[in-house]
Amino acid sequence: MNLISSINDVAASELSDGLAFEWTELTYLQLIEGSAAIFAFIGAVLLVYLVLAAQYESWPMPMAVLMVVPMCLLIALAGMWMWRMDINIFVQVGFIVLVGLAAKNAILIVETALARRAEGMSALDAAVSASKNRLRPIIMTSFAFILGVAPLVISHGAGAEMRRTLGVAVFSGMLGMTLFGIFLPPVFYLVLEKLGGRKPAEGQQSAATNTTEGTQY
Repeated sequence: MNLISSINDVAASELSDGLAFEWTELTYLQLIEGSAAIFAFIGAVLLVYLVLAAQYESWPMPMAVLMVVPMCLLIALAGMWMWRMDINIFVQVGFIVLVGLAAKNAILIVETALARRAEGMSALDAAVSASKNRLRPIIMTSFAFILGVAPLVISHGAGAEMRRTLGVAVFSGMLGMTLFGIFLPPVFYLVLEKLGGRKPAEGQQSAATNTTEGTQY
C-alpha cells in the first residue's frame, strides 16, 4: 500500500489539470477489497477457536492449536520477502487458507494427546505419544499439499503473477508449518495442561488403576 500511495502522489503532481488516472487488475482489486481481508482473517481464526472450544470442552486448550498459526504466517511472509513479492489480495486469501492448514496439523496432535490423557497417561507421556503417533500422517499430508502447489510457484505465461504470489505464500507457509508444526503443538499442549492442572476424569482414572492392579495380580 505504501507503493500505491507513492505512485498516487507522483501521478497527482505530474498530471496536468483535466487528466486523471485509474488502477487496473490486481491493484484495482486490492483497493476495492480494502480492509475486508483483515476481518476475514480474524473471523477465520475466531471460527476455528470456537469450534475447537466446543469440541474440547475447554476454553484454553484450543490455543495449543492456534498458537501455531502465527509461526506459519511468519514463514509465509519470509517466503514473500525472499521472492520479493508484494502482499496482494491473492496472498491475503492464501493467509486465510493457511489458518485452516496450520490448524489441521496441530489438531491431529492435540486430539491424540487428549485421548491419551483420558486413558490415564501423564501430560508429558500423552504429548510424546501423540507426536510419535501422528508424525507420519502430518508429513504425508503436508508434503502432498506442498508438492501440489509447487507448479504455482514456478508457473509462467498469462496470469502467472496471480498464481505465483498465491503459490509462494501457501508453499512457504506450509513448508514452515511442516518443520515447526510437529514440535510446537505438543509443547503448547503440555504448557496449557500444566497451567490448567487438568487431570483425567475420575471414572477413567479409576478404570486405568483397576486395569493396572489386575495386571499385577
